[in-house]
Amino acid sequence: MTTLQIGDKAPNFEAKDEKGNVRKLSDYAGKKLVLFFYPKASTPGCTAEACNLRDNYQSFLAKGYEILGVSADSAKRQQNWINKHELPFSLLADEEKEVINAFGVWGPKKFMGKEYDGIHRTTFVIDENGLIEEVIAKVKTKEHTSQILK
Repeated sequence: MTTLQIGDKAPNFEAKDEKGNVRKLSDYAGKKLVLFFYPKASTPGCTAEACNLRDNYQSFLAKGYEILGVSADSAKRQQNWINKHELPFSLLADEEKEVINAFGVWGPKKFMGKEYDGIHRTTFVIDENGLIEEVIAKVKTKEHTSQILK
């Protein structure tokens, strides 16, 4: 699991978003970035988290934050989720798990007694210089904004 800590340089990443546009960490230089990793688009917990961020999007922008979501879902699934819930931010379709692995959020999980590998719901707040300002590993999906903008 993640070994990235506050003060570490965020891993450089390059991945396609829901529209096929390449997004890189360097695109966000000079801005704060909320990079949230979630297990699967359109599931109840992930939807609660994304909609909480959506509902507070203007507050993030007012404080100089950009938001970018990441999962291993396909671009089509990400786009459908954005359309259904009117999400105002982009989502990376990291099917090869390059960004997911770079941030160390892929690993063993347990659900209803079964063990499997998957994405651990984790949010990284990255400052204007590309340094990790905060790591939120215990995400409260319905009140995630308050965890970030506390």
